[in-house]
Amino acid sequence: MAQEASPLTGIIEEDKVFVDFGEHEGKSVLEIADTFPDFYDFLIERKNSGRCSIRRSKDKTFRLYIGQTVF
Repeated sequence: MAQEASPLTGIIEEDKVFVDFGEHEGKSVLEIADTFPDFYDFLIERKNSGRCSIRRSKDKTFRLYIGQTVF
């Protein structure tokens, strides 16, 4: 059975992508989804507005970054 794509990470599994900023730094996206659903929704909003990216680090882990809001 095919696994559903994440609304935040796409085809990368949420337990393989880690937040790389703020008070949630080092937590996986899966952990964020389970324990901080409001923040998870915020990250999805950022992704949908083009202000979120996932990059592969030198240590071969995936890191989630968000851009700052410009006023």
